[in-house]
Order: sequence, then structure tokens, then C-alpha cells
Amino acid sequence: MASRRLVFPFSLTTHRFFSFLFATLASGYFWFETSGALGIFSSRASNPLRIHPVGGRSRARFGPRCWSALGSDSGRPTRRRSRQLPPTAMAVYLNDDLEDLEDDYVDFDGFGVSGSGGGDPSNPNKHKNDTSAAEYRNGKDMQGIPWERLKYSRDQYREMRLKQYKNYENLSRSHEGLDMECKQVERNDKFYDFCFNTRLVKSTVVHFQVPVSSSCCYWYFICEFEHQRCCEILEALTAFSTCKALFILSTPKALTISGYLQLRNLVWATSKHDVYTTQNNSVVHWSSLLQRGKEVLNVAGQVVPNQEGHGARTLPRVQISTLAVKNNLIVAGGFRGELIFKYVDKPGVAFCTNVADNKNSITNAVDVYESPNGATRVTAANNDSAVKTFDAERCSLLGRFTFPWSVNNTSVSPDGKLLAVLGDSSDCMIADAQSGQEIATLKGHLDYSFSPAWHPGGHVLATGNQDTTCRLWDMRNLSASFAVLKGWMGAVRGLRFSSDGQFLAMAEAADFVHVYDTRACYTTVQEIDLFGEIAGVAFSPDTDGLFVGVADRTYGSLLEFSRRRWCSYLDSYL
Repeated sequence: MASRRLVFPFSLTTHRFFSFLFATLASGYFWFETSGALGIFSSRASNPLRIHPVGGRSRARFGPRCWSALGSDSGRPTRRRSRQLPPTAMAVYLNDDLEDLEDDYVDFDGFGVSGSGGGDPSNPNKHKNDTSAAEYRNGKDMQGIPWERLKYSRDQYREMRLKQYKNYENLSRSHEGLDMECKQVERNDKFYDFCFNTRLVKSTVVHFQVPVSSSCCYWYFICEFEHQRCCEILEALTAFSTCKALFILSTPKALTISGYLQLRNLVWATSKHDVYTTQNNSVVHWSSLLQRGKEVLNVAGQVVPNQEGHGARTLPRVQISTLAVKNNLIVAGGFRGELIFKYVDKPGVAFCTNVADNKNSITNAVDVYESPNGATRVTAANNDSAVKTFDAERCSLLGRFTFPWSVNNTSVSPDGKLLAVLGDSSDCMIADAQSGQEIATLKGHLDYSFSPAWHPGGHVLATGNQDTTCRLWDMRNLSASFAVLKGWMGAVRGLRFSSDGQFLAMAEAADFVHVYDTRACYTTVQEIDLFGEIAGVAFSPDTDGLFVGVADRTYGSLLEFSRRRWCSYLDSYL
């Protein structure tokens, strides 16, 4: 992804700045004052950075608890129980409405079954905040959101959300005529039924977002700290806060912070009962059969490889940026160019290294595939405009291909011969998977591209873009896409075909997952409507299961759906 920059010429008093720092680290909320317009400064991941006027102060939101640091006379954080938010902010950030319910809210940071949390006595593995198929049929919200206790109904909030959500754009191009180009679809089909939602597993999406308006690209704070001291303080802040995507770049008179937006390939299913996702600095395995989670990889501390390989080295703490799981192999990438191999059935980390040319070049995506000779290969796409290919068994570097822009994602065709490369360009590239030589360029998107997916038959490629569309390409005729699928709100960040090729799951950045029937020429679709950032979407290998990861501090969860078959409705009663 292209880096985003915010300039902070700091000038808060020492006393108030450390109050701000304490509040940020302790609770995720802090107050601050800006020169000029005052308002809510929000990094809520479901929307780009925004400022909303509120009285005479501004509040920055990074979590579900509200503290007042800079606004306190004593300088210490104080809990606020009352709030006055504008309708826009209320419509965009659901957690603001849930603040009055915080006494009922319990945050689960661990894994596994929380027996002390209450729940169904007949099912000790089910927590009270989880939602079963039976409860959903009886009227409970799929995500467990208590709409009856909020100021808005679900429909009202959805209407406001659709109106207020702003999709970030890198390239300012006209979208005139795009809707006419998109395929008309029937949205009432249902291919997968809701089965279960658990909050014991919460996918973590880490990124730093930027303002919607190009005229508000910078926020200036008045501070008396010297620049070097600010760098030290904010470096500590990025090491312990939830904004791990912040990197500090020294400048003569101002402090520049570069942020990267994380992609969403964070949910993988190796069977209909086995799902892997990221949670903080861990990779977690969730068993839908046992309804139990287990940590399988922890990179919060030093990461030491068990075997030698090209550039194998010990890594410090890693913030996971991307994930791929296939068969027995887990591959994770990091925000500073890290690459980690871990075998599920073996202790420790098999291999780890840094594949980027510089430590701030995030590993945007990893892919595990089989080469034409049957060997397992791994590709890593980075912001350094390069794609590296590794032999998974020997942990050796096989090739390094460079491209004219930062590479956001790659995908190898089912036969292992073609490499789809997407990045900070409206064009998508098809290259030879062995040599990296360009074969074709796909033109049609209007902004940066994020996600590719190959149909199992190998003749269709789907590409997801920040212009809120997915384009479908026939490999036999690449002059133009043969279909364009449109999302409701945001960038198309996740695409997955089912193993039988019948379904294509298209995940937007937030709130919507669209499941298309490929055999109906993509004209029928099931829409999964939820609230929160979508961390990833995955079909089980047998296509019976569909899993959606939601990244939200309060309502983050893993949702499970089962394929609707003849008489399959009986399964939901089990």
C-alpha cells in the first residue's frame, strides 16, 4: 500500500502530553485540542479519519472506553458518563451508542471457553455473548448487538451508515457511468445459513487511516517538546498502542508519521471445523466443533527460527499484517517486512526472516500454492514493489520480481503458471509465475487494487479494487472484463472462490459480504449484512462452511455460516 502521512508540529505542554499518552495507552480514548477547528478526531477503522465539531473540544477514539485527559483540570484521566455527539458521529460509530451499556460489557482478551461468563447451562462451551442459530431465529441479533436498548433501530442505523460512510480514494477519477457498467443482480437469494457467532475469537485489524477530505490532510498540534523528544515518546506510543502501523520519520522541523492500511486476508479455514485468524500478536485456531479457541503462534516476543534458510534470523516482536494457511503450513507477514513459517503439527517457528528492503515496508500479502511440479511455494508481496517466491520446504528464496508500484496482493493460478499482481495502480498485471515476466495488463479499474482470486477452473480471475467494484476477467480474452460487481459502501478487500467454483465471496472493507452464484452468471447474490470492519472471509475446503471475521473491540467476532442443501435446515437445530 502507498504510505499515508500526517504532520504533527507538536506543542502541548509536558504535563498535558503525558496525560494524553497515559489515556491513550490505558483506555484507547483521549481528548485533545487543535488549532483552528475543534472536533472529534476518530480513527475508527470502519471509516477514514474524520473530525466532527463537538463543543469546544475534540475527542480521539481508539476503543470502547471514554477517558478525558487533556480536558481534565487535574491532568489525570477521568471517566465521562455523559456525552453529546452530533448525529453524524452517532451514525458512523456504533460504539458511541453503546457507551451507556459499558457496565454490561466484558472484554475477553484470552482464548478458549470462558465458563465463568455465564451462558447456556445445557451447552457449557457457549458464552452468553455468543449467538446460536436458534437464538437468531428467535430474534437475537446475529452479532449480539442489543438494538432494543439503543437509540436507533438496526434499520435506522443501517440507513445512516450508508449515507455517512466515506470510502477513501487514492486516485481522483470520475465514476460516471460505473453504475451502468455494473451487473444487475437479484439480492434475495440465500446460499448459506447463519450457524454461530462467537466473541471468544476476535480478528485484529491494525492500521492508521487518513482523512477523507484532501483539504484536511494535516492536523497541527501546538507543543513545546523538542522534535527528538517527540520522536522518542511517539516511538514508545507506537510500540504499545493499538496503532502498530505508525512509523516515525525524522524531519528538520516537523514530526512525520507514515501509516499503512492493512489488507484483510486474516481468516482461513482448513476444514469446516477448523478456522485460523489473527488476534493481536497471535494466530488463533478456532474449532467450530468444540467451540473452543487455541493460540498456535505467538509473536509478541522474540521469534526464533528452528531451521536454517535463506536469510533466517531472529525477529523482535512482530505485528502481524497478513496471513495464509494451507494444509499444515501457516505463513504470516509483518508490518516491518517480516515473513514467518509455522507448521501446525510442530512446535516453534520453522522459519522467519525479513524480506523487505527496508524495515518499514509492510508485508501486504502472502500466498501458499503448489508449483506445476507439486512443490509447495510461498509468495510475499511488499511495499518495496517486489514479490518474493520461497520454497516452503527448504525455506529458500527462489525468485524476486520487481514491479513499478507497491504490490498489495498476489495470487497464483490453480495450475501454478500465472501470477496475478495487484498494487498501487489501477492496472492489474498478469505475469509468468516462474520468471515474473509480464504477460498481460488488465485495464478497467479506477483506483488501487487490493484483492485477486482465481476460479478453480483457472479461466476466470476476479480483482477487487478501491473503486468499490470487483471485475471478472476471462483469461482467454483479456481485452476487457466480462462483468463488474458493485459493493454498497467501501473498497473490495477480500475475494474467495469456493473450491467447487460455484460461489464467489466478495468482502467490502466493512459491513457487507456478497456471495455470488457463478453458475447463474453472477446475477444472483446473497448479502450478509453486519456492522464492523471485515477482517477476512473464507470457505471451508468442502464448501459446507463460510466464515467471516469481524474486527471490532466490542463486537469483534467470528461468524459461521453453513451451506444450504436439501433438508439442511435440520442441521441448524443440532
